[in-house]
Order: sequence, then C-alpha cells, then structure tokens
Amino acid sequence: MKNSLLKSDEIGIFALGGLGEVGKNMYVIEAYDQIFIIDAGILFPDARLLGIDYVIPDFTYLEQNQDRIVGLFITHGHEDHIGGIPYLLKRVKIPKIYASGFAVSLIEAKLGEYKDIKIPKIEEYRSHYTYKFKQIEVSFVRLNHSIPDMHGIAFKTPHGYIFHTGDFKIDLTPVGPAAEYEKLATMSKEGVLALLSDSTNAERNEPIQSEKAIGESIIDLFSNIKGRIIIATFASNIYRMQQIIDASLFSGRKVAVIGRSMENSIEIGIQSGYIKAPSGTFIDPNEINKFKPEELTILSTGSQGEPLAALSRIATGSHRFIKAMPGDTVIFSSSPIPGNQESINRTINSLFRIGAEVITHGPLADTHTSGHGNQSDLKLMLSLTRPKYFLPVHGEHRMLKFHRDLAIDVGVDTNNILIMDNGDVAAISKEGIKKAGTVQAGDVYIDGSGIGDISNNIIWERRSLSEDGLFTVIITVDCQSRVIITDPTIISRGFIYMKGNEALTESLATQIKEFVSKKFEEDNQIHENELKNNITDFLQDRIYDITQRRPMIIPVIRNLRCEI
Repeated sequence: MKNSLLKSDEIGIFALGGLGEVGKNMYVIEAYDQIFIIDAGILFPDARLLGIDYVIPDFTYLEQNQDRIVGLFITHGHEDHIGGIPYLLKRVKIPKIYASGFAVSLIEAKLGEYKDIKIPKIEEYRSHYTYKFKQIEVSFVRLNHSIPDMHGIAFKTPHGYIFHTGDFKIDLTPVGPAAEYEKLATMSKEGVLALLSDSTNAERNEPIQSEKAIGESIIDLFSNIKGRIIIATFASNIYRMQQIIDASLFSGRKVAVIGRSMENSIEIGIQSGYIKAPSGTFIDPNEINKFKPEELTILSTGSQGEPLAALSRIATGSHRFIKAMPGDTVIFSSSPIPGNQESINRTINSLFRIGAEVITHGPLADTHTSGHGNQSDLKLMLSLTRPKYFLPVHGEHRMLKFHRDLAIDVGVDTNNILIMDNGDVAAISKEGIKKAGTVQAGDVYIDGSGIGDISNNIIWERRSLSEDGLFTVIITVDCQSRVIITDPTIISRGFIYMKGNEALTESLATQIKEFVSKKFEEDNQIHENELKNNITDFLQDRIYDITQRRPMIIPVIRNLRCEI
C-alpha cells in the first residue's frame, strides 16, 4: 500500500534501525511508489537484555509494503549491516540483494546456514555499476573502512542525489583500494539533494590513524615479543587479520586460528582472495604443542570479553586446546564496544593472574584504529558533497546532534537538517524537508531460535529475577470446605537464604495463611487467578517493608478439586 504520509511529489527517507543506537542499521528510501532498503543489520545486546542473542529491526512496515520493494542494497559486510538479512527474508519478500565483493561472500555463507528461507538473487555490484529504476538511478562510491568493499550508495533522483555514506573514514594510505573522492565532487556539481552520513565518531576530534600505520605497528610489536602471542580482534576485520598474518610471517611464526567466527572469516577471506598466506602458514589448534612458544601466533575471537568466545575460555582455563601461561603476550587489536568494558576487564584481569602480559591499544602501542571518521573526516564529506538537506545517521542521539553541529559549521542551513528517531519519516520535496509522521519501528529480540516472542515484559521479568530473585508460596486448599489443608510452603531462589531466615519465612507463612483464610470467609465466589493476584499484592508490600527488595512473587495453589 502507498505511504499515506507522503504526497505524490515527495521522497520519503526513514530508518527502521540505526538512529539513537550504534547497530541494527536499516534505512529506507521511498520514491515513486518504490522502496529501496539500505542494509539490514543486528544490534548486539548489552547487559540489560538478559538472555537475548541479537536485536533486529521491526520489519512490519516492509512486510505490509513488500510489493513495492525493489531491492536490498548493502554498503558492506559488518554484522550491524548484514546480520539481520536471514530474519528479514523470513518475513519479507526481497526481489534482489545488491552487495559487493567481500560482503557477497559473507552473506552467502550466512544464508547457507538457514534451510527454511528462500534466498533471492544476490547481484554483485562493482563501484562503476549503475542500476536504473523508475526515475531513480543507483550508483556506488568506494570509500575506506575497516573491511574491504565498503561503498556509499547514491540514488539519483530528478531533484538531485540522495547519498548514503555507509561507514567510512578518510584514509589517505589505506590497506585496500583508494576511496573515489572524485565521484563525490562530481555528485556535488550535479547537486546533492540529501546526505545521510555516518555519525559514530562525531564527538571525536583526535586523529584517526590509517590502517597501514596499524599494520606497521603490529609488525614492530611482533618483532619484539619473545614468547607466544595470542591476539584477539573482530572476526570481520579482514584487513587486520591479514596484517596479523603478515607480522607472523615476518617474525617466523605459524598461525593457529581459534573461534568459529574467526575460522569462518579466514576461510571466506582465503577463498575470495582477501587473505593471502603461503602454504603451511596455518596450523591446526591441536598441533600447538608441537611448536615452541616463539614460533606461534594464536589468532582468536573474544576481543570484547564475550564469555563464550575463545579468548575468555583461554583466560579461565576452560579452552580444550589452549591454556594461557606465564610468558604469553595477549594483544587486544580492537576497541571496546560501549557496554563491553567490564567484561573485557574481567578477561584482562584473569590473564594477568595467570602471568601473561596484556597489550591493549593506547599511547604505548598502536594495536587498533577506528573504521569511522572523526570530526574532520565528517566535515570533509559534507564539504565535498555540499548537500541541500542533511540527515545524520548511524549513531546514538548525542552523536547525531554533534554531527548536526559539524554540518552547520561547514555551511548547511540549520533549517535543512533533521535529527530523527527510528520510524520518523522525512519528506523531501521542492518546498523543503519536514517530518511527515512515523511508521512502525522498534526492537525485535532474538532469543535462541525464537524471533519476536520475547517482549519487554519478559526482559523486565528476567532483570527482576537477576536483581531481586524469586519468592514462591505453595498453598494446598480444599475448595469445597474452603479451608487451608497444610501450612503454606515457601521457596526462595536468589532472594534470601532459607537457612538462617527461618523466623522471616515462618512469619510470612503465618500471615499468608491468615490472609487466605480471611479471603475465603469474605468471598464465597473468589476465583483462583483473583486469589493469586491478591496474595501477590499482599506479599509485595510485606516483603518490601521488611527487606526493601521486590522479588518476583509466584503463588501456587494446589489440590483444587473445583473452581474457587
């Protein structure tokens, strides 16, 4: 169905994910009864989302309008841009996926793990390709990021270009091909109607180092380390993995790869030609003990302190092949994702306790650089494209506001800038830009194989259980005579230790018995659910008055022979 928020001469732009957050990127351009989707990512949960594996966008609007979708266009292969594709395909018919180079290999490998979805044609684009649709021409601009084949996507409309940068930084000495800045200048001459630009580092003014400089730093580090090296990085950072392999070869080391996602990325990288290493470079992890420590590099997952990742298991001594030991040097070639610092610190402390040396990125060692541009990079993008309208994307709300201020600094009219939330629809026409309303957007939780069956109430219950525990009272009654047969039984899990708190539990059991007996006397028609709710309300107040805590309370009524 046609978007009722837009007039016939208006182009709509909105996000289903990626605004007010770092991750879950999914942007939509709606023009001339066509829907163009840019990216379909996931968000990795923080400590608040207990038991949740991933967060994906709400696809309801796309499901309701799938007949107008012309394709899904992928900027690059990071999980926060492609991780949601399998879940999208389960809900929405996508005619074609457009992706480039390494992203194609990653998407094909990812979709190969799902047997219950129909995979659309994956069209592999190159930076010089163009695709024509009704009054829209789509083209691509190669930019630099921490993964190969990152492209900004340009939508040429009758009113000018709408350009989505994807993730980028200005890197004048990149590891891979150079960015196509000349295309940005050409677009600017023809007229950029609207710019959607990455805001991740909009707060950062300090220089972002080149990927090439980090490669040289890693070689220097490896040359000066005498023992075994364990190095952790993002499994998607294929450039960094190649630098680690090069440094290992330079220092005469074999490479053992551990962690499923790292193994998959190495395999895909070798098959697609992005990872190059002579025969015999890689060894199986179970052969590690055949080599001297100074002859080994262990390339591992777990740079974010994930409890089940390889490095965390090495640090806790639970890995089946590798045990950390004194003399090891562990290198974190990554920066902490917000919310992960505590888990990373736990891993580092465990490694120090074993006797290993730990090196993280900092003033003394350059082990990582961001793939996102700083303030100068963002200003240069704005200056090169000179957009009429500007929509900062991909970032938490404060990042979007910092990016807005940068745009104003370089001359964008403040009235032509929109800071939006997921679901807000920007309508662009000859008259200007405005917020036209909202479409359905939000978070959908992935828990195991379940999609969307975990609500905010479930998350609240999990959080309540983790913080205040569980208090269960079991009551056996004879509903015909309306009497309590046995004294209430109390069970506590994560709330109080039963031994040592007998006086408290006995007092509560007595109060519950008196309360239920009184309810039976007052109401001959009380039903089971109503009685349970009354018991819960009664206990919440009593328990809070005594302990200042609010455990989850579950009343259980047994041996009912009829409705009470």
